[in-house]
Amino acid sequence: MSGRHASSEVAVRVRRLEEQLIGADLTSDDQLDAIIAKVVSGTPANGARVVARAWVDPAYRERLLTDGNRGLEELGLSMSSGPQPQRFSVLANTPTRHHVLVCTLCSCYPIALLGPSPSWYKSEAYRSRVVREPRAVLAEFGLELPADTEIVVHDTSAESRHMVLPLRPEGTDGLGEAELAALVTREGLIGTAAV
Repeated sequence: MSGRHASSEVAVRVRRLEEQLIGADLTSDDQLDAIIAKVVSGTPANGARVVARAWVDPAYRERLLTDGNRGLEELGLSMSSGPQPQRFSVLANTPTRHHVLVCTLCSCYPIALLGPSPSWYKSEAYRSRVVREPRAVLAEFGLELPADTEIVVHDTSAESRHMVLPLRPEGTDGLGEAELAALVTREGLIGTAAV
């Protein structure tokens, strides 16, 4: 069984288990998300550290955008999860282009950088709709982009993962890396929210 199919099957089995627990009224998607948020809230996410460094160090930003894997290594991070590291790319938002992530086959997601994925990321509704109507889906998340902003949807896979580099918020020039990292959200790194 190839890595991609194994990852897809595991993700499908996990989602089925979640749906059975929800169907038995033992939990809800919101409760699962709250548990995950609590688990990952103690320290800044690794992805937030990467973003903050890219915001304050233009040379690092360029290296990160050119080779995501090497950019991670500079911060002591890695996308290795077996004998061969996953290809990792960072997609920089601009005032005229916005990136958003999805895994149409399962729920491939850079857990090492963002922590566990939110339940909506794994849902069939998100996976199918964000590809067809990304602007409408982003609006449902509360992210209203100007009509002339190009939205680019990136499909992750078991072999290749992505992370969005959000635009740095205005008025943050005096903040240090740790303060900037605290502003970065998981949704901002997926592309379903601004930072």
